[in-house]
Amino acid sequence: MLQAIIHWSNVIFNPIIKLGAAPIMLIVLTLIAWAVGVNFFHALEGGIKLGIALTAISSIIGLLTGAFQPAVEAFVKSTGLHLGTTDLGWAPLATITWGSPYTLFFLLILVIVNIAMLVMHLTDTLDVDIFDVWHMSFTGLLAIYFGANLLTGTLFVVFIGIMKIFNSDLMKPTFNDLLDNWDNPMTTTHLNYMMNPLIMVFNKIFDVVFPWLDKYDFDAAKLNEKIGFWGSRYAIGIYLGIFIGILGHQPVGTIFTLAFTAATCLELFSIIGSWFIASVEPLSQGITDFATKHLNGRVFNIGLDWPFMAGRAEIWAAANVLAPIMLAEALILPGNSILPLGGIIGMGVTPALLIVTRGRLIRMIVIGALELPLFLWAGSLSAPFVTTTAKKIAPNMLKGVGSHAMISSSTKEGPIEQFLAYLLGKGQGGDMKMLMFFFLAMVAYVALFMWYRHEMLKRNTEYAKQGHKVNPDVMLKNKAAAAK
Repeated sequence: MLQAIIHWSNVIFNPIIKLGAAPIMLIVLTLIAWAVGVNFFHALEGGIKLGIALTAISSIIGLLTGAFQPAVEAFVKSTGLHLGTTDLGWAPLATITWGSPYTLFFLLILVIVNIAMLVMHLTDTLDVDIFDVWHMSFTGLLAIYFGANLLTGTLFVVFIGIMKIFNSDLMKPTFNDLLDNWDNPMTTTHLNYMMNPLIMVFNKIFDVVFPWLDKYDFDAAKLNEKIGFWGSRYAIGIYLGIFIGILGHQPVGTIFTLAFTAATCLELFSIIGSWFIASVEPLSQGITDFATKHLNGRVFNIGLDWPFMAGRAEIWAAANVLAPIMLAEALILPGNSILPLGGIIGMGVTPALLIVTRGRLIRMIVIGALELPLFLWAGSLSAPFVTTTAKKIAPNMLKGVGSHAMISSSTKEGPIEQFLAYLLGKGQGGDMKMLMFFFLAMVAYVALFMWYRHEMLKRNTEYAKQGHKVNPDVMLKNKAAAAK
């Protein structure tokens, strides 16, 4: 039965997936908007804008990573340190994951799950970010690699998928707050935000132990209002470029290039972030009209990739400051085999920090530094799986990598979920101790998420008390939580 579903999943989705992320999202957004009654050409306009935004954000991330990577490599060369796993960043991992026939099977199952959750009013989020299902597939394939069977791996993927959709509803008012747009239809189901519960623990500790540090914090926008250029996004980019250039012992000309590249990227991220908002306007209006006509005015959230928040300078400021910190940690961290290069600008790390701390940069950097070892350990753990899979699916990816070296990513989203996948695979493979650890870890995982949910519902209630519009379904959940 499962093999038949896998076969037809590939028949249906494979021709689309081969097109790449931007064309996929163009097609998905256009068809969904058209299906809910938007004029086809207006729907197509939104899809094209989203494709442009995704292409632009990928290009800018590539520009930023490519510019800074030589400085990091120079620093590593000067230390003479060698680590056995090469960090190629997230893109190669996505390539090999989409090369598995199981990924399209997981996609089909998760689409069905999302629809069922909407029908049963378990969520208000319509997840249109189908490209990033590869993160979920990666965890399932990792569990299978270590010994789990397909059924168990699928159930694990579905469980994590449900949790991250619940999380998208919880985060929605915070996205509105950070965008200063309470009519914003966007949220995200990206796996990187499943770090939120752990970050919330550190954030609460910060509240108790280090609240005085907040008075030294700075917000790029507020600082810009006070001192003009010196607090602008591009000024922050210049500071960070100079800092990392000096760290990498780069010549003066290269340091200037790094500074101007970082400044350009931070400014463009803000512009591109607004394109994401514009791209979903047709779909948002279509869903609103459809809900008013057929669903008694029910309000839906649109689940997109995380970069609609890319205009927040804190994401990039924290990522650039954390880059040398991660490198330093990688050099001394026991059990780490990965050298941060391709993933050195940690986009799998900082968006979740922004949401939980609501942009308090000092907290983002301190908490980020504390959680980076999890990403490095997860990258080391998954390296054998990534390398073995790459040899089968994309052997060209290993060109330039030593014959005995492995590949991975230093900031792959979902490090906790990767540890769970490892325990599940080893446990089902016959290691009863690992199986026991898996069940204990799952209990802790769910308990932590439920505590985090309680904290987010309190935050959302405060937003409502301040007079902000909050989804009616969210308010019902808030009242139920308060009653308990």
